[in-house]
Amino acid sequence: MKVLVTGASGLLGRAVASAVLEAGNQVRTFQRRPSGIAGVEDVLGSVTDPAAVASAADEMDAIVHLAARVSLAGDPADFVAVNVGGTRTVVQSAVDAGVSRLVYVSSPSVAHAGASIVGVGAAPADPRRARGDYARTKAQAELLALAADSSGLRVVAVRPHLVWGPGDTQLVARIVDRARAGRLPLLGHGAALIDTTYIDNAASAIAAAVGRVDAVHGRAYVVSNGEPRPVAELLAGICAAAGVPAPAWSVPAGLARAAGSAIEAMWRLRPGADEPPMTRFLAEQLSTAHWFDQRQTRADLQWAPSVSLDEGFARLAAAYR
Repeated sequence: MKVLVTGASGLLGRAVASAVLEAGNQVRTFQRRPSGIAGVEDVLGSVTDPAAVASAADEMDAIVHLAARVSLAGDPADFVAVNVGGTRTVVQSAVDAGVSRLVYVSSPSVAHAGASIVGVGAAPADPRRARGDYARTKAQAELLALAADSSGLRVVAVRPHLVWGPGDTQLVARIVDRARAGRLPLLGHGAALIDTTYIDNAASAIAAAVGRVDAVHGRAYVVSNGEPRPVAELLAGICAAAGVPAPAWSVPAGLARAAGSAIEAMWRLRPGADEPPMTRFLAEQLSTAHWFDQRQTRADLQWAPSVSLDEGFARLAAAYR
């Protein structure tokens, strides 16, 4: 197939474009800066530009839509423009171009309202209860994408959960930087079980979804390694791989949530140069369980992870060395 991958300059986007290419497809990427992937056709542009998206979608058989505004803070209008407006533009361009398959890359946060998630599948996206501008707009975009599912354009949503690996500037780098500075506490006892997804597994699952759209369209799937671990163990594994101290102090979870809400309010009035040190969403993510039943995902996508968490930690350590 001829497959368009949006957002291929980020960690997951590059891995997905490479996995789709390795599966024997022709790949065109679309993002604001070069992807750096050998063997693909790079087209530069923004998903907020309808003409650029339409040009990129021309003659494609399938689209994998990853491009998104990803942050814990920022102008709410930017999240709406990129995540919702950009998805609407991609969907319309797919319809206009006669594209038959669309894989929308979502997030489990679209169905997370702050309570523990224990051994469930993909609950419906709920913008009203999702926490933060990113999760809310991703939920709106997922609903928009799935609403376009039809006999002409088959759509499936894939929600990879907490993707990490070598080169990750979002999760891993922030954990390591804060641990090195002694600013990485555990929230509560650090015992909440959390699922994560090693980068290679997230990419291979999304690539598998491209080939399975006809059989699974109209549905959403959470993807993870299927190896829930206590959050303290996950943080310690990442810190050990990077050679920095693991968290040695803790903050009560309730206090962290309250502080996160206050910091979010302050950040809206006077944004800092980087991500806020804590938000309510982040506090909830680090203090509540969230792991998922992967049986339906693996059966329907005909996929299984190939890299275990322990192998992932070993690869991360090798990258830091």
